[in-house]
Amino acid sequence: MKNSDLPLGDVLALDRVQKNLPVSGEAAARLKRAHLVEGRRPRLHVSSVVAAASDTRAEYIRTRAQSDAHYAKLVVDYLSKFGEASRQDLNELLWDKLSDALDDSQKRNKVMNLLTTMGSSGEIVNAGSRSKPRWLLT
Repeated sequence: MKNSDLPLGDVLALDRVQKNLPVSGEAAARLKRAHLVEGRRPRLHVSSVVAAASDTRAEYIRTRAQSDAHYAKLVVDYLSKFGEASRQDLNELLWDKLSDALDDSQKRNKVMNLLTTMGSSGEIVNAGSRSKPRWLLT
């Protein structure tokens, strides 16, 4: 509403993004160029500028992905406090912290990729089996 020079088509497309409805590729590209949306199609979400103007700041933070370092610190904190963790334990730890823009399979993949990266870098090690992992700090 504050940006009165925005074409009506872009206003309608931005409204569709806010309501999690599909947006055409052309409209999404225009909105991205104007820095009104973030993300990749089809999972677009409003930018911080729009979130601030529409009082949806908390929702913006929930849908925006955090850095992998943030999630890795949570895992390290958990393991330093409790010694070990199963995959289920780590899923429970991270699930609600991951972006609301991700569906369940994407969240599972995110946790798997995080654990793989942390294992490859030597931060954690799997002392269990592949089917029943038991993650420990190294």
